[in-house]
Amino acid sequence: MSAEEPLFRVVRGVPTAEELAALVGAIITRSRPAAAPAPTTTSAWARSGRPVASGGWRTSGLPRS
Repeated sequence: MSAEEPLFRVVRGVPTAEELAALVGAIITRSRPAAAPAPTTTSAWARSGRPVASGGWRTSGLPRS
């Protein structure tokens, strides 16, 4: 494809500038690779409130033997 050749062309109808802009925006959005989601990091404070495998909150109120 040469530099003068258009990326796409309208073959039917007469779109407005706004319609062409919407089309170009949709094509650009669809042609980009999907971004990988950011890794989730949990703070130590948030982890401290989670129950653990040994019973966590459920056993924390029981008397210790």
